[in-house]
Amino acid sequence: MAQQCLYWVDIYNHWVYQFDPATGQTRYFDVGGVVGCLAIASNRRLLLALRHELAVLDLATGELTPILSVEADKPYNRFNDGKCDVAGRFWFGSMSTQDAGGSLYRYDLDGSLHQMATGLTISNGIGWSPDNQTFYLTDSADQVIYAYQFDLVSGAIAQQQVLVDLSLADLIPDGLAIDAEGCLWSAIWDGWCVIRFSPEGKELARFPLPVQRPTACTFGGTDLKKLYVTTASVGLSEAEIQASVFSGDLFCIHTDVVGLPTSTFAGALN
Repeated sequence: MAQQCLYWVDIYNHWVYQFDPATGQTRYFDVGGVVGCLAIASNRRLLLALRHELAVLDLATGELTPILSVEADKPYNRFNDGKCDVAGRFWFGSMSTQDAGGSLYRYDLDGSLHQMATGLTISNGIGWSPDNQTFYLTDSADQVIYAYQFDLVSGAIAQQQVLVDLSLADLIPDGLAIDAEGCLWSAIWDGWCVIRFSPEGKELARFPLPVQRPTACTFGGTDLKKLYVTTASVGLSEAEIQASVFSGDLFCIHTDVVGLPTSTFAGALN
């Protein structure tokens, strides 16, 4: 999918958005249920993680085709954030409203599914270092970003370590993006900002936003220097919405660093 378009989801309104920055045109696709994340695939299609299943959305027709049921036996879980690695595999995680019952999954090019981590509460922002030696995973409930050793060939992860711990600052990391210098950009839920961290986990800079709940971010634009940030209004009181009237809007931060490009799903979707 070569066009310069931005895709994101509205989880509880059940929408997938397609935005063309060149024309300002936005398209909406109603997928009929909770949608956690997506990956761009071939032939004008998107791979979606819904509440308890993976599905394919045809952008030409709007047709939604379920392909795999996951965690259907866990009614308190739903899928949340996800992303593809450079080998084209789709990584996505689940979150639980009851306990640490969430998991991280990897969906391979041949259609096989692998459970990669367990014991998560709110599996969230995912990313990889520029050299593909490190995998990053956020657990928002624990207020941490984990780092793992990553094997690009096999897709294995190992030796989980806490890279960023925001519990003492009482900040909640949400979605994340990685730049070409290996730094992590984390959207801070209820924090009114995006924070840039070094590969060693040190805070480098904060980028304030006029909204309380940034949710995710990704680099885009022809030079990959624009950081697009999604935000939420869900759960805010009337007073909080009045103090954060642009909640739920899409923002763009113009940066002076180059981001890593978004990888697409490389498997066949029949």
